[in-house]
Formats: sequence, C-alpha cells, structure tokens
Amino acid sequence: MSEGAATLVFVTEACTEISFDGGFGDVAAHAWSLTLPPPDERGNVLHAEAARVVDPLLTRVAHAHGALEIAIGEGLLAQRQGHRTMLFGYAGIGDYARERLGINGNTAAKMMHRARKLRDRPHLREAVWLGHVSPRKADAILPVARDDAEEEWVARARTGKMLALESAARAAGALPAEPDEKWERICVLLSAEDRPVWDEAMELAGPTLENLAAPKWQRIEAAAMEFLGGHAPPDDDDGGDGILHAPVSHWLTDLKAHLATIADEWSFIDEVPPAIAPVPSVPVTEDPHLLDEELRRLARLRERWDEVFGHLAFIFNSLRLWQVFGFASFEHYCAERLETGVRAVEQRIWLERMLSSLPRLRNALRDGHVNYEQARAIASHATDQTVDEWIHRAQGMTCIALRRQIEAEHDAQICARGELELRVPARVHGLLGLAIRAARKAEGRWISNSTCLRRIAEHCIGVWKPMLKQRNTVRTRVVKRDKGLCQVPGCSRPVAHVHHIIPRAQGGADDPWNLVSLCVAHHLHGIHDGYIHVSGKAPDQLHWELGVRLNRKEVH
Repeated sequence: MSEGAATLVFVTEACTEISFDGGFGDVAAHAWSLTLPPPDERGNVLHAEAARVVDPLLTRVAHAHGALEIAIGEGLLAQRQGHRTMLFGYAGIGDYARERLGINGNTAAKMMHRARKLRDRPHLREAVWLGHVSPRKADAILPVARDDAEEEWVARARTGKMLALESAARAAGALPAEPDEKWERICVLLSAEDRPVWDEAMELAGPTLENLAAPKWQRIEAAAMEFLGGHAPPDDDDGGDGILHAPVSHWLTDLKAHLATIADEWSFIDEVPPAIAPVPSVPVTEDPHLLDEELRRLARLRERWDEVFGHLAFIFNSLRLWQVFGFASFEHYCAERLETGVRAVEQRIWLERMLSSLPRLRNALRDGHVNYEQARAIASHATDQTVDEWIHRAQGMTCIALRRQIEAEHDAQICARGELELRVPARVHGLLGLAIRAARKAEGRWISNSTCLRRIAEHCIGVWKPMLKQRNTVRTRVVKRDKGLCQVPGCSRPVAHVHHIIPRAQGGADDPWNLVSLCVAHHLHGIHDGYIHVSGKAPDQLHWELGVRLNRKEVH
C-alpha cells in the first residue's frame, strides 16, 4: 500500500480509540494527524473507515462555533456604540471587523444580528453557546422561538434535522431565510477595438450611479439594464448565448427529503458532543480598548478553528466520504450533518487547498503576520514564486488596500489577455446574458459576444455622456484622482466630502495637494471631532494619525 494511503489508514485504526472528553486542542491534534493521499493513491483508502474517523472530528468542530459566534457578535455590538470604532480610525463596524479582526464585514453583520436577537432568548442562547444547537438552526427558529414557545423550539432544534426544522418553522409563520446570493464567473473575449468603448461605458457608469467607487458588477448591471430598457427583449426560443443557465431541476431537493425518510434521519451515524470553545461567558467590558483586545483574541481563536475545519472538510469532500452515509450530495451533508451552508464550507475548503500549496502563507497566517481576510486575498492571486512578496506587502497595508491592489493587478493581466473576466451576482450574470441576446436581435444577425458588449457600451455612452457633463472644478478633479474613495486607511466607503488638509482659516489653499477625499463619518466625526489627523500633501505624501483622541488622553 502507498505511503499516503497507509498514513490515513494507520490513523484511522489509531483514532478508533479517541476520547471525546478533550477540548479543541485534542480535536486539532487528531485533525492535523490526518493527511490526504495523492489522487492516484486514493483508491487504496478504506472509505468507510476513513468516514468513521473524519466525520466525528469535522462534526465536533462544526458544532462548536456557537460560543465564538455569540461572543464576537456581542463584542461587536458593544464596540459599535457611539463612535467607538473611530477611536481606532474606522468609520463603521464593518471596516473595523475586517481590518482589526480579519472578519468579513457581511459576516460581522450576521454575527451581530444573531447576538442581538439572542439577548431575549436565554434558552436558545445557552443551547447555541454549548454547541447543542448550531447557529444556522438558531437563525431558522429565531422568529418563532419566543416567550413561552422558546423552550419547545430549542428542544426540537437539539434533536431535529435541518430540513425538517426549517419546514416546521415556516409552517409556524417564520419567513424562509434568504439564501446567500450565488455568484457566477463571466469570461468573455474582448477585442482590442471593442475594449476602449466598453471601458468608457464602465467609467461613465460610476457617476451615473452617483458612486465613483461602484464595483464593476454594479456598473455592468447598470449598463445591461440601460440597454434592455431601450431595446426589444430577446425571443424566448433563441437558444441563449452560452452565458445563461439551464432551468434548475428540483430533483435533488426531492431526493434529500426521500433519503431523510428511508434513512431514519441518519440515526445510524454516531452522535458526538461538540468541542466547547474556550470562551468566557462574561459581560463585555465597557472599555473599548480592552474590548478590542478581547475581540482580537477571539478572532485569532476563530481563525484556528476555521483552519482545522477547512482541513477536515477538504479531506472529507475530496474522498467523497459523504456517500458512505447515504447523503445526496456534499451540500446535503453540510446542511443536515454539519448544519451549515455549503458555500461557507466550500470557501474554507478552497482556502485550505491554497494554503496547502502555499505553506509560507499558512505560516504567516498562524504567526499573525497576516489576518484571515488578507490570507484569502493573497491566496486568490499569489503563486509559490510571488507569495513572499505579497506577504511582505500585506504587512504594511490595510485589508481593503491589499484587495484593491490585487484586483488591479488581476485586471491588468486579463486585459493583456484580451478578456473580460470577473465574478458577478447570479442576477447580473442573467441580465448581461439577456442584454447580449437583445443586442443580437437588434442587429438582426449573430454577432460575437465582444461585438455585443460594444453595442451595449455604445448605447450607454450615448445616453449617459450628455447627462454627465460636469464643470471641471478642483473638487471634481480631486474626487477623480482619489477614485471616488475615502482616503482614510482601511475605509471602504465612497467619497462624500473634500477636506482641506491645511484649513482655509489657517491659510490653506484650494490647490489639489491640499485637498483629500473623505466619507461623511471620517470628515464630520473623524477629523472635526479630533479622532483623526491628517497632514502632508495629497495624494502620495499624506500622514495619517488614527485614534489621536485616545492617544492624547493616554499621554495626558
């Protein structure tokens, strides 16, 4: 037997005696002792034995996130009060979570929402904290687990399966949770003649949307809607253009329900207790500085759990071990056994795959040289030859600046290849497909995707350009120079005001070097309330002091 497969089988035999009395350290040690054999050696793996080892470890880690999710959510709720985040230089809790904690802003918002709802549901909060009810189950029953009905719903959530619990909650009046919007990849060859026209339309889309910092997918959405508003819709039977998706079949949903019935809800799979996260259940401190330290500690702990979870999920899915237990798909296994969304699991699997191929990035993440969000950004672009350079760059940059730089380099590469490539929400993917088909209908003949995009762009330029004639003021030039973005490090918000670095009352000029773009919060509260100070010359010689109010208080 090959060395890789033998390693996994050896660990399988040794792990049959694992005691589940230990905490995270025991689970992590067992998890990292498992290795995935190379593809050509996986046929030697005893899948049933491997599933019996990996599944309990993976399930324990998946069910133990509750305490961390609640603790971080409650901490973020406290940190968002007043202008606390401004003490650290951030206009809002989303930027604070991303830059200080390495947690995506949308994820932070979900944590806070759940923590706020659990405040008046003590039984449900305790069940989530102890790992008896997953955060996803809690989200499903939050609308109905109130007052006298709370304990009953908690009991159902502890033993019931995800699909049945969601159905019961909907029957009791809970609205179905909105699924995370799917994103699709667009890749279109764009000729050298058509690209300048398309680029001009995309540039005009920013001021049309009144947001010069609007992401590309929003600009594409605006262009597609503008074109469709002025042209006849495509015929239903024109066969599409290769961008649109085929109708979605519901056979998998029916199969999931059927399998749940015939398998008696997978009662044959051993139930394992969660590995409780070492999180103190104490009221969050009112001191924002101490709270920041605790949140950063919890965020680092969450990163460790996510890394172990991604490692186990990577092995489990690569070997297709969910088939051993009779689940319809890996998505089905994630929902019913791990009680989490498949997209979140797939993201962690993707990062684990990238960290395995870029071990120096994994070490940088573990050593705290980069945070989770920075590691994700670097993994999406770096190679083994460039990863050290990107790690070095990341240590002197904010997460948002790093991501923008990576996106700019990626755009330059695909432009050199003569392509238009990016990920967009599924609805934008569909809109662009409709607009391309409408362009072909208007042309009266088949034309390439590149020509279709040019026709869409020409239409938008004709409509938008006359509407957007602006005076060539200093403010206009400054906003364009700053790409419509607030220039405070770590800020993701669009520009709203232009600030004089040297105030006019002190003789400051209206020259571009003395003007910098800011969002409302950073201008009115950051600068004028004394939390932030900027000096130097724009755009490349600025010196920012963040949280100076706090620092001055500490000094005096």
